[in-house]
Amino acid sequence: MGFPREICVFLFSLTALVVLYTMNNVPAFQEPMVILEIGVAVLVAVFLLVYLAVCHNPPKDPLFYVFAEFSFTCVIDLTSALEYDGFVSGFMEFYRKTGEPYLGTAYAIMMCYWDGIAHFIMYLVMVRRMSRRKPYRTLGIFWAGSLFSNMVVFVPGIVIGKYGSEIRPAFWLNMPFLLVPMWGAISLFQRPRQLLMVGASKVEREQRKALVWRPLDLLFVIYLLWAVAFTVFRGLVVLGCPLEFCSAYLNEYEPYLKDPVGYPKVMMLLFLFHALPLLSSFAYGLTVPGCTWMLDWTVFFAGAMAQTQWSHIGASLHPRTAAQYHIPEAAMVPVLLMNLLFALGPTALALRCTRDPAFFMTSASAGQANHEKKLN
Repeated sequence: MGFPREICVFLFSLTALVVLYTMNNVPAFQEPMVILEIGVAVLVAVFLLVYLAVCHNPPKDPLFYVFAEFSFTCVIDLTSALEYDGFVSGFMEFYRKTGEPYLGTAYAIMMCYWDGIAHFIMYLVMVRRMSRRKPYRTLGIFWAGSLFSNMVVFVPGIVIGKYGSEIRPAFWLNMPFLLVPMWGAISLFQRPRQLLMVGASKVEREQRKALVWRPLDLLFVIYLLWAVAFTVFRGLVVLGCPLEFCSAYLNEYEPYLKDPVGYPKVMMLLFLFHALPLLSSFAYGLTVPGCTWMLDWTVFFAGAMAQTQWSHIGASLHPRTAAQYHIPEAAMVPVLLMNLLFALGPTALALRCTRDPAFFMTSASAGQANHEKKLN
């Protein structure tokens, strides 16, 4: 019996260190266009090697190849973050100069930590569950939200920020990581949910309860209303609202929002135009029974918020961010508490929806879940 697939993926991903070390020590590999060509060649080679390694027993789920490929790049991202922070050396010097210089920003470093640790763990867990024919749909949707939000902030932030004039050919290596999670999310959303076994009588009983008799849901609605207000407020701040309290917040609480790297502005606009409708929809879904879409979209949104807020909070504290953009010491506690609440609230909501889905189920979905449970 061979090694479990997740162990093979883990060990294979470590070969990224060999690729980086070789490129860092061969000058011919360090020209901007050559870096792009090698990057594309490596991505193709990784796919082919993974395909050949499992061709005797190929996985039925095409996302296996995505997770294996992206695990390889997770090691590259983690190495980049560690080298920029001075923990390792000798792997990424060439990439700093002629590859993607914006990876040295505080936001990109925190983003790479998330990819190299959080996403890497997700890939290994999903490969393990896939190999054992166990469901991973919920974790997959969380991953898709996380990676998509990662790239939808990172790519526009490069273009509009101060590094917009330093875009090199290697910039285009980011495109698969922007497009693939979109395809992955669509694929996962179309698969049947792994619903808990819930009796029709419980569904009917829960859905008859008014919001006031569901204190946890009432608390979430209050949280969502606060999150809506906070989202609108920070969106106005980055758009340059001249009101005094907006200027005071920008200068005295979150000066990182005006960092010229561009990422915080893109993120706040993303929240304003995309997170805001979802936050409002979730408040609706907690008051109107039978909104089965809550079971998926809260998970996707939780992944997005966890990743973006990790990078935002970390970048605002990171020493690579200029001192004038750090959170002032006097405002440290309230700003961190608000940002942590903004990050953790969606995850708590997703857990509430997936672990006790009765209020969000229809009679048909409850019957289907019970039938599938009996068959299993």
